[in-house]
Amino acid sequence: MLKAYQYRLYPSNAQERKLEATLETCRRWYNELLAERKTAYEERKETIGKYEQLRHVKDHKTASPWAKIVHSHVLQGVVSDLDKAFQAFFRRVKTGGKAGYPRFRGSNRFDSFGFKEYGNGFKVDGRRLRVTGIGRIAVRWHRQIEGRIKTLRLIRKASGWYACFTAEYEPTALPATGREVGVDVGIASLLTTSDGDTTPKQGWYRREQAKLRILQRRVARRSKGGSNRRKAVVALQRQHERIANQRKDFLNKQAHRLIAQYDRIAVEDLKITNMVKNRHLAKSILDAGWGSFVGRLHAKAEEAGRVVVEVNPAYTSKDCSGCGYRFEQLTLKDRWIDCPRCLLSLDRDHNAAINILKRAGNVLWELSSSIDGFSQEAAGL
Repeated sequence: MLKAYQYRLYPSNAQERKLEATLETCRRWYNELLAERKTAYEERKETIGKYEQLRHVKDHKTASPWAKIVHSHVLQGVVSDLDKAFQAFFRRVKTGGKAGYPRFRGSNRFDSFGFKEYGNGFKVDGRRLRVTGIGRIAVRWHRQIEGRIKTLRLIRKASGWYACFTAEYEPTALPATGREVGVDVGIASLLTTSDGDTTPKQGWYRREQAKLRILQRRVARRSKGGSNRRKAVVALQRQHERIANQRKDFLNKQAHRLIAQYDRIAVEDLKITNMVKNRHLAKSILDAGWGSFVGRLHAKAEEAGRVVVEVNPAYTSKDCSGCGYRFEQLTLKDRWIDCPRCLLSLDRDHNAAINILKRAGNVLWELSSSIDGFSQEAAGL
């Protein structure tokens, strides 16, 4: 199993200049590759693929003076990044979504590059990270990496440089609790479980909206191309990064808590792309980070040997969890249900969470049994 680890880097001024130069080299290479694909199709109706462009990396390093200083794995990674952009484009075309043809990257629009093999271009050297062409970079190792390091990606953010490692390791399943739960995500309450526990909404973006507005005005008032505008843009980017980090940290903690307490977890299979088309709810939905939470829940469940099931969300809030009576006239303003048939009186999100758990039904137990069997087989029991 692969796991990602991210650490803050503290490069010297000389090292930072080399990192910036590498990013600029990657940006130019990306644009050249994109231009090659675009021209081939427009002029000759030819399709150039990933492996054809990978064969030209060696020639490119020899011919281009600015590519000679960059490790070949970094240039190969740029080819892979462009190919992923095209694969995503073709996938959106097939599904009928907004296509979004890959774009040329302007200055400061390329923020990362990577190495695909430990020991070939990078390695951990004591308390520092040694990178070919850059040197030994100081790292803040805030936690230990478990397993064998596979890849590295160096990322430039508004707050500084970061190293993102992927490591291969054997996860250890958590002890069974014998408990299961349904989880409803919402706007009034971020999370509500079938046990009745609620997690209040946090509103990270809305809480900082006034400060963001001030920073956005500062950017708008600065002259384009000036150093003061660059400083204002960085300040705005740092504020957005701070909000994203707060959201990420909180959702990670909530996912970890649920995984520690329950063996089997049921959530709704929400189509968030469609939901954010509602302009009245879009900002609140995106700020809540529903999709991010479910993704983290799946990742932590796989690591801990737990089961997460996504169920059809239709009518989970409108159906009475006691008798199945449907409240056809229920609106978002109605936060409490009183069933006229079975007299159940319950918070609507709590009711939805119970319905989610019921809807998961036997699927949770079947998946749980298969995972338990696999774990025992792997352990040689």
